[in-house]
Amino acid sequence: MEDRDIVALYWARQEAAIEQTAKKYGSYLTAIAMRILSDARDTEECLNDTYQAAWDSIPPHAPENLGTYLAKLARRICMKVWRGRDAQKRGGGDVTLSLEELGQCIPSGHTPEEQVTAEELACSINTFLLALPETERRVFVRRYFYVEPIGDICRRFGFSKSKVETMLHRTRKKLKAHLQKEGYCYE
Repeated sequence: MEDRDIVALYWARQEAAIEQTAKKYGSYLTAIAMRILSDARDTEECLNDTYQAAWDSIPPHAPENLGTYLAKLARRICMKVWRGRDAQKRGGGDVTLSLEELGQCIPSGHTPEEQVTAEELACSINTFLLALPETERRVFVRRYFYVEPIGDICRRFGFSKSKVETMLHRTRKKLKAHLQKEGYCYE
């Protein structure tokens, strides 16, 4: 079923929308959730929450790209669950590592003033990403949005581990410089 047909089911408030969403995007969303949570029960719960969030938000939203919209919902829900776990359970997996890597170039949003600029920061990061060469952008998004392990990225693109690590390191440096220029980071 085409995305526009699935979205039409949501707008018509037909429960078949969820069934068709699960059929078309279930494995995609499961992969995202498992990379973040590494737990089948938590993943299943987050998938259900993702389908509920889609049901609650379509309408009024009419996503242009349903897969990306669902991925954002799933990722947001999974990250909330992941952050809620005990520090012991978090371990030092790919989620922790990727967040630590990005934390070196993206400012935290703890004060109200910083939280107000979060949307502007997101726009600035999107502008930065759109200016990157396609392969560099795709590698960066696979690592930091989809939380894909470096080994999987290497296999996907046919690159060595050192090439991917170097590419990510250089892209993070460029992002930090971009954010400093835009006034979001100081150093």
